[in-house]
Amino acid sequence: MTATTVDAVPDVAPTATRSRPVPAPTPFRRVLRVELRKMFDTRSGFWLMASIVITSVIATALTVILGNRDTLDFEDFAAAIGSPMSIVLPIIGVLAVTSEWSQRTALTTFTLVPHRSRVLSAKVLNTLAIGLVSMVIALGVGALGNLLTAMITGNDAVWNISAGTFAQIVLANELGMLLGFALGLLFRNSPAAIVGYFVVILVLPTLSGALASAQDWWADNAGWFDLNQTRFLLFDGGLSGQEWAQLGLTSVLWIALPLLLGLRLVLRSEVK
Repeated sequence: MTATTVDAVPDVAPTATRSRPVPAPTPFRRVLRVELRKMFDTRSGFWLMASIVITSVIATALTVILGNRDTLDFEDFAAAIGSPMSIVLPIIGVLAVTSEWSQRTALTTFTLVPHRSRVLSAKVLNTLAIGLVSMVIALGVGALGNLLTAMITGNDAVWNISAGTFAQIVLANELGMLLGFALGLLFRNSPAAIVGYFVVILVLPTLSGALASAQDWWADNAGWFDLNQTRFLLFDGGLSGQEWAQLGLTSVLWIALPLLLGLRLVLRSEVK
């Protein structure tokens, strides 16, 4: 019988594991800049932004041509420009979100910036900034129209919009943009979100008015539930303490809650 010998296995030193450095997160300023550029890059986005200036010029020109020039003042121009702004600006809020899904760039965006909350924060900040800049531009166009009217008629230009009134107009439009942004998060589809916005601002006020004519309780308390009834008061001047409370409650019901729900859906949903 022969004995089998087993060669001793030499001790092999474990190879050192190479550690790969963790890349630094993308600076938030860069995310802001990229998201802002994406709002202008597409043809539809560019012309939607351009429509802010175009509609302001058209509204101002029509006011000068068709209005009673002897009685025109700055408030008349602001009212004429405010109507198209209240339609265009919320659509910008919608497309700021839904364009990622309609153009199928959401997967790329959230791969480059895995923390989706940072992307959404950049989108909402850019949306609000565009709303503010748009209103300043619209106010400037209206001011030029007011000066032109004064030159044509020879009358002194009337500047009857205070800083507080302008701030309320800006707030009303910013709330509209936040409503559009919230609907964009909920639906993540441009046509559905836009239709939903027009249902909220056009159909629901009609239903609320019909209900108020039939129910005295609703007529007395609709301001606590109807966002449009309280938000549109911002365009008309000062609000009482109760009206500010109504605006706060309706903003929570119609903007804050859908916004939180939409954020939860976007943060947890699978992006394809």
